[in-house]
Amino acid sequence: MTEQTRSIKIPLHNAGEGLALFGPQDTYLKLIERQFEARIDSREEEIAVHGPQQETDRLEHLFDVLLQLVRNGYNLTERDVQYALDLAKEFRADQLLDLFKGEIAVTFRGKPIRPKTIGQKHYVTTIKKKDIVFGIGPAGTGKTYLAVVLAVTALKEGLVKRIVLSRPAVEAGESLGFLPGDLQEKVDPYLRPLYDALYDIMGTDQVAKALERGLIEIAPLAYMRGRTLDDSFIILDEAQNTTPEQMKMILTRLGFGSKMVITGDVTQIDLPRGKKSGLVEARLVLNEISDIGFVTFAQEDVVRHSLVQKIIVAYEKAAESIE
Repeated sequence: MTEQTRSIKIPLHNAGEGLALFGPQDTYLKLIERQFEARIDSREEEIAVHGPQQETDRLEHLFDVLLQLVRNGYNLTERDVQYALDLAKEFRADQLLDLFKGEIAVTFRGKPIRPKTIGQKHYVTTIKKKDIVFGIGPAGTGKTYLAVVLAVTALKEGLVKRIVLSRPAVEAGESLGFLPGDLQEKVDPYLRPLYDALYDIMGTDQVAKALERGLIEIAPLAYMRGRTLDDSFIILDEAQNTTPEQMKMILTRLGFGSKMVITGDVTQIDLPRGKKSGLVEARLVLNEISDIGFVTFAQEDVVRHSLVQKIIVAYEKAAESIE
């Protein structure tokens, strides 16, 4: 029995909407056509779709959502269209409408910062609700960046008195002692991603002033021992490279009026062979404590270049075949 076909016409307000929907040199249109078995034609002020019923239904759902975003002044990117495509296959693209309304901050250049995936939105909501949150997942999912955005927002709103950013000084094949320069210069390469996120949100001058006044402290994990951090927003990045002892140490630094976000990627452990990861252990040990949030990102949450997502998937497949 042959599948029913269907034709639909989607009216546009003007030719500009078509350009926004289809992207520069029709990049977005080509992306959509590659993944759907339907013919898509565009005329001046309408889109015509013809193909199998289910495919046409999905495309109608997709274009309806994308058009709403365009009409609300949102500039679509290739990444947004690909994500909407993935969701439209299960008729879930409308979840993007709430997502793109949820502006959490603006960069110092005035660009709005929003969660870009459902996973990111869940992460932001969990951080707002809980005092300790673990963000675990692959590179490019915005784990560290969003945590820094929320930390800066909390500082500006007076919810905390300072931000404390930390990473374990463990990198593949390198020892901190062999790097040139004084302690600050030795530590900086490890903390660079944290500075980059701060500069994007606050601007270089504001970050420098906040560091001088002690409103922001950036230090290696070893410097946290023996302290209690009250009224602070603490972020531990690259937590897969902590030992179980270091992880317990940082978790027990949490003071009154504080929040802690711990981020890491359990597939990127650079600890010496035979050493357990504190992040892997914490997930097992603390899983039953309902006041601690665990957010696991998937490759669908990667918001970097679309190739990064494909690379992550390829490595995951290779790892599974080795196992």
